[in-house]
Amino acid sequence: MSTVKQKILIVDDEPDILELIAYNLNKEGYLYITASNGLEAIQMAKKHLPDLILLDIMMPKLDGIETCRQLRAMPEFKNTYMVFLTARSEEYSEISGFNVGADDYIAKPIKPRALISRINAILRRNTVADAAVSMKLEIGDIVIDREAYLVFQNGNKITLAKKEFELLYLLASKPGKVFTREGILNSIWEESVVVTNRTIDVHIRKIREKLGDHYVTTVKGVGYKFEI
Repeated sequence: MSTVKQKILIVDDEPDILELIAYNLNKEGYLYITASNGLEAIQMAKKHLPDLILLDIMMPKLDGIETCRQLRAMPEFKNTYMVFLTARSEEYSEISGFNVGADDYIAKPIKPRALISRINAILRRNTVADAAVSMKLEIGDIVIDREAYLVFQNGNKITLAKKEFELLYLLASKPGKVFTREGILNSIWEESVVVTNRTIDVHIRKIREKLGDHYVTTVKGVGYKFEI
């Protein structure tokens, strides 16, 4: 980790959870800021510009889904890691979160050691798994700039959430190669215990909506591949 302490904004309406997470983040050497609802979270995020935001879903005034949506619409938070804290396991909740740009989920009740492990892993994901791969890919009419987290199609900038970008970059790094679901999970969400195959499907669907259906091909029963 860098000698510059990374800042994490914790957003939850339960004081005990805020205290538990804050205590463990402080022990790990992170700086932290807290907020108890979505409106306050937006104010604190603008003031402190955190590296990662932990968002509860069920909150007063503004829920986590809408808070994430509003933050993602602001240029300064387009690439900020956003992770939901939730006790809800319904499919629509997870899909709604990823649709507005969530990077990951952490389930309640919070397990401090697992939480810290996941946060450490998420904040390390600014490096490429394969150092030999170029930071910029140019394939057909698409340019993917790994260093700047930018995607262009026919010269037009395409906005992708961080996980969508990482998934697209992984597939496009080796056109024609079939990536298994397990391989994708291990590469993009390597320490996650919450992510399921459905999570990959949601991200693939969002990529197709933004770039078109013909780039990412489903290999039934195996996984996905990028085709020119």
